[in-house]
Amino acid sequence: MADIRLNRLAKLLVEYSAEVKKGDKVYIQAEDIAIPYIVEVAKEAIKKGAIVETIVKIPEVTECLYKYGDEEQISSPSKRLKQVVNNADVYLTAWGTKNTRSNTNIDSKKIQQLARGNKETREEFSRKIGTGEIRWCGTQFPTHGDAQEAGMSLAEYEDFVYGAGLLDKEDPISEWKRIEEEQERWIKYLDTKHELHIRSKDTDIKVNISGRKWINCCGKENFPDGEIFTSPVEDGVNGHITFSFPGIYAGKEIENIYLEVQNGKVVKATASKGEDLLQALLDTDEGARFFGEVAIGTNYGIKKFTRNMLFDEKIGGTIHMAIGDSMLEARGKNRSAIHWDMLCDMRESGEIYADGQLFYKDGRFIDSVL
Repeated sequence: MADIRLNRLAKLLVEYSAEVKKGDKVYIQAEDIAIPYIVEVAKEAIKKGAIVETIVKIPEVTECLYKYGDEEQISSPSKRLKQVVNNADVYLTAWGTKNTRSNTNIDSKKIQQLARGNKETREEFSRKIGTGEIRWCGTQFPTHGDAQEAGMSLAEYEDFVYGAGLLDKEDPISEWKRIEEEQERWIKYLDTKHELHIRSKDTDIKVNISGRKWINCCGKENFPDGEIFTSPVEDGVNGHITFSFPGIYAGKEIENIYLEVQNGKVVKATASKGEDLLQALLDTDEGARFFGEVAIGTNYGIKKFTRNMLFDEKIGGTIHMAIGDSMLEARGKNRSAIHWDMLCDMRESGEIYADGQLFYKDGRFIDSVL
C-alpha cells in the first residue's frame, strides 16, 4: 500500500500544481526506482480525464552512453524530450535515484556534450513554461540513494521530503495557498525595485533587476517550494560571490565556488574541488557565463543541506544564483543549454539592499520595511 503522503503528493501535483483537466496530455517521468510515484500521479491524472504517457528513465543506460558513446552519440538530441516539448500540456517529473554518485568518474566534457545536444529543446521547453503552454512541476521521490546523500535513513528522509512539502498536514493545498499570500507581499515590494546589493562572507555583488518580474514560488513548478526569484538584467551583475555550499551538477560536487563578475559575465571562477567541471559548465555556450536567476529561499522548515538543490535552494536564510538559462516568465533574456543553481548562506552577517534600502538581514526579511 502506498504511503498516504505519496498519495497526497500526487493529488497536490495534479489538482494544485498542474491543475490537470479533462483531455490534457500529461507526461510523467522518473527513474525506474520511482515507479510508485509514476503510478500514483498517473492514477490521479487519469481520474481527471487526462491522456497519460509515462517515461521511465534507466540510469544504467545513461552510464553506458557516457562510457561507450562517442561525441556524436552523446550530443544527439533526445527525441523523447522533443516529443514531450512538442505535445505536452502537463509535464510532471520526479527526481530520485539509486546512486547519486554514478557520474563521479565521468569526463566533464561528456556531461557538457549531453547538455549541448539538448540545447534547442531545452530553450523551447523554457519558452513554453514561461508562456504557460506547458504546465511543469518537478518533485522528489525519496530513495535510499538520496537518503544516503543527505546523511539520513530512508525513513528519516521520507519524513524530511514529505514534511518539507507539508504533506503531513490534512490539507496541504490550503497550507501552500497561505504561503503564496505571505510571499506575495515581498513580490510586490521587489517588483518596484531596480537593484539588489547582496553582501555576505566573501560576497559583495550588485544585481540589476530593473524591469524584471519577481516570481512567487509556492508549489506550482517545484515541489516542495519556498522561494522568490527573478532573472537579472543580462549585463547588470557586478562584483564577486562565494557560494557557501558545494555545487552539485550531474551528481558531481564542486566545492568553494568563487566567481568574479563584470557587466553580467563571469570573468574569473575558482573552486577547491571540481574546478574542471566548473570551467566546462561555464564554457558550455555563450550564455553559460551569464546569470539566469537570483533568488531568496523562504522555506524555514528546511534546515539541513542535503546535496539536493530542490530542497537546498529553498532553505530559509539563503540566496541562490544560477548561471545559464533565464526564465521567460521573469522577463529574462539569457539563453543557455544549462541552468545551474549555486547556494549562498546569509544567516550570519548577510544583508540584502534594494535600491539602497536594507530589507533582509541575517537570513530574515525585515517586516517593518513593508
